[in-house]
Amino acid sequence: MEVKLRPIDLAREHGLSAQAIRNYDDAGILPPTERSETGYRRYTPLHAQALRAFLALRGGHGHQRAMEIVRATNRGDAESAYRLIDATHVALLTERDTRTEVAAALDSLSTTKPPPVNGRPLTVGELARRLGVHPATLRTWETEGILRPERDRATGYREYGPDCVRDAEIARQLRRGGYLLHQVAQFIESLREAGGADALSAFLDSWQDRLTTRSRNLLAGAAQLDAYLALLDQQAR
Repeated sequence: MEVKLRPIDLAREHGLSAQAIRNYDDAGILPPTERSETGYRRYTPLHAQALRAFLALRGGHGHQRAMEIVRATNRGDAESAYRLIDATHVALLTERDTRTEVAAALDSLSTTKPPPVNGRPLTVGELARRLGVHPATLRTWETEGILRPERDRATGYREYGPDCVRDAEIARQLRRGGYLLHQVAQFIESLREAGGADALSAFLDSWQDRLTTRSRNLLAGAAQLDAYLALLDQQAR
């Protein structure tokens, strides 16, 4: 006879409340649930493993995507589940590559710090040509707080000094890596606050640590999901 579990039995393993289990059930995170004659939910080890899989997936994929993965699995749509998983790995690889590119760019900029043309601040057109972007892009970055150009007192035109050129080149690298404007702005602001080389190195180390942690979380989620899929296969036989 298959073991029957109560909501509280599933909840205790993860330090959750029985209501949280019922909420997950209602959200489709658990497979279809039987009810007793009195209306109480009756869970099995299959439900317990589904919950383990969801909670483990959440660490690497985030709440929404983890929920979508287990929902797809529960309705037998393995293709959609695998596509969601693959998408997260692609995004993480892109971020990992971006971190490498940014680290290289920051190292180059911090050590060589190429001076503006003729040793003077660049105009918006000159900086746009240097980066290979449209001048309107630089104005958008300014609106987002990514760039802080000075203004010529006589003409009012924007002037991009060495620090602004550095920020623009970093922004270009981040945008190529798929970062959103508000994320770029946060990154640039963190660099401004970091200051010296030691702080910058710590910032990059912290970024690498976050990537490593997420990779481990993805592995843990994959292991629990695989165990859940194995139980589903056994049940289908």
